[in-house]
Amino acid sequence: AKVDATVLITGESGVGKERIARLVHDESTRAVGPFIAVNCGAITETLLESELFGHARGAFTGATSDRPGLFEAASRGTLLLDEIGEVSASMQVKLLRVLQEREIRRVGENKSRQVDARIIAATNRDLAHGVAENTFRQDLYYRIKVVELNVPPLRDRRDDILPLARLLLAGAAIRMDRKMSGLTPAAADQLLRYEWPGNVRELENAMERAVALARGDRVELEDLPAEIRQLVAPAVAAGAVRPLSDIEKDYILAALEVNHGSQKHTAAQLRIGSATLYRKLKSYGVLRSGRAVRTSTPDPS
Repeated sequence: AKVDATVLITGESGVGKERIARLVHDESTRAVGPFIAVNCGAITETLLESELFGHARGAFTGATSDRPGLFEAASRGTLLLDEIGEVSASMQVKLLRVLQEREIRRVGENKSRQVDARIIAATNRDLAHGVAENTFRQDLYYRIKVVELNVPPLRDRRDDILPLARLLLAGAAIRMDRKMSGLTPAAADQLLRYEWPGNVRELENAMERAVALARGDRVELEDLPAEIRQLVAPAVAAGAVRPLSDIEKDYILAALEVNHGSQKHTAAQLRIGSATLYRKLKSYGVLRSGRAVRTSTPDPS
C-alpha cells in the first residue's frame, strides 16, 4: 500500500477483490484522494473508452458537452479496473499506452492529458493462460502485474469463515434494524462444513438471509440457505481426507467462538469436562495466561 506501484489482484469471483483494493487505497499515500472502481466486463468497448478516457463535445451522438473520464476523475487517487481480463484487444492497446505514458486522450480530441492515478487491476481469469492463448497482451500483463495479490477462495481459508460471518451478520442486522447476538453452534458448524463455491459474496448473502428469517437473536441452522443447511457431512475429495483430530479441533474452536470464548458454556454444550476442554485448548495453542484467546466481545460468565 505504501508504494505507488500498479497492483494486480487475482482470485475467484466473490472472494473480495474490490475490498482488498479498497484496503490498499485506504492505507496508501493516496487515501485522501478518490477511489473509483469500474467493471470493464460490464460495459461495451465503445462506452468503456468514453467512460475511462472521457470525450469531447460532438465526439458522437449524444455527446453534448465535454466530459472527463474516470482516469481524470481518479486523479491523486486510485482507479480499480475490475475484470480487466474481459477487455477487447484494441482496448488493451489503449490501456497499455496509458500505463506507459501516464496520459490519456479523450474521445474526439487530439491533445493528450496527463493523469495521476494509481492503477489497480482485478480479474478472476488466468491472465498468464490468456497470454499463452494470445487473448491477452503480454506487454499489458507485465505492466499491470508489478505486484500481484492473490486472494484465496474461502474454502482454502476456513479460519476466516466465522470471523467474516460475524462481521457480515452484524452489518446485515444494522441494515435491517434487528438485534442479533451471533450464531448457534449448529449453524457455525454448518458454515465450517460448507465449501462456499460463491466465496465471501455467498456468505454475505447467507448472513443477510439469516437475519431476515431468524426468529430469535441468534442464527439457527434452519435460518441458513437450503444448500448449506442440507449438507450432512463435510465434502471429502479423493486424496483430501482430513485427520479426525483436525475436524475435532475445528468444531471445538467454532463452538468456543460462538460462545464468545466462554470455556464453561462451551464445555457444557460439548458435554465434556472443563478440564478436558482446557487440555485440548492448551494443545491447540489458543490459551493465553490460562484463558482462551477471544476474538469477540467477552461473555460475562
